[in-house]
Amino acid sequence: MNTPSLESRPLSVPLPSELLQYLARLGAAPGTRLPPIRELAKELGLSTGKLREQLEVARELGLVEVRPKTGLRFTGYAFFNTIRTSLRFALALDPAYFERFGTLRNHIEASFWYEAAERLRPEDKQLLQDLMARAWEKLQGDPVQIPHAEHKALHLTIYSRLENTFVLGLLEGYWEAYETVGLNLYADYAYLREVWTFHGRMVEGILSGDLEAGYQALVEHTSLMQHRSDLVAAPALALYSNGPALPKPAHSREEK
Repeated sequence: MNTPSLESRPLSVPLPSELLQYLARLGAAPGTRLPPIRELAKELGLSTGKLREQLEVARELGLVEVRPKTGLRFTGYAFFNTIRTSLRFALALDPAYFERFGTLRNHIEASFWYEAAERLRPEDKQLLQDLMARAWEKLQGDPVQIPHAEHKALHLTIYSRLENTFVLGLLEGYWEAYETVGLNLYADYAYLREVWTFHGRMVEGILSGDLEAGYQALVEHTSLMQHRSDLVAAPALALYSNGPALPKPAHSREEK
């Protein structure tokens, strides 16, 4: 007799609400429309008020979408959505939590580097090259622009082909925290150039197939965050600036 695998066997897991139990049993594809609130409340044996409370929790977890014209939709499960509020709360309590979360992120990137890099497709590699070019354009412009969007996209692109929502969720969570503490709004010019030099080595390692060299650049580059711990201690820094721009030092030389 064939025994169903764990993946195909429904688990009896205690969940804190009737709605979450319903969604777990439903096993629907993301985008599936759910019954109207009154109909769903009746099916679950709840008052509409109680169901709305449970919907608010499910929406905070990123599991449902509630819109006036389209109604209720199941949006699927993504780990990042479940940790976003918790992470923001932690940083509100103590910005130093960012450093601890950053350490976790560094270990995750290092652990999954080889698997992630090997899974990248030609279009991903082209995107990495494009991101590098755009970043250096910003760094060599006048005024200098902080290439935060490119920084975030480069790291997430490298790991984007991993089929692991928990790994991807934690990596996305890092960038949410990075922005929350304001590190996307200010950086020393020399620091930025050094970071993107390491990024270049990482990307070159991926393109050439020398993943060991790319890994070494990744590990060395993550240590640079230690030089920015003073910014984490003052998360409100530059939050009201008009944009991520800073003057280029007169003595700096353009990188060819």
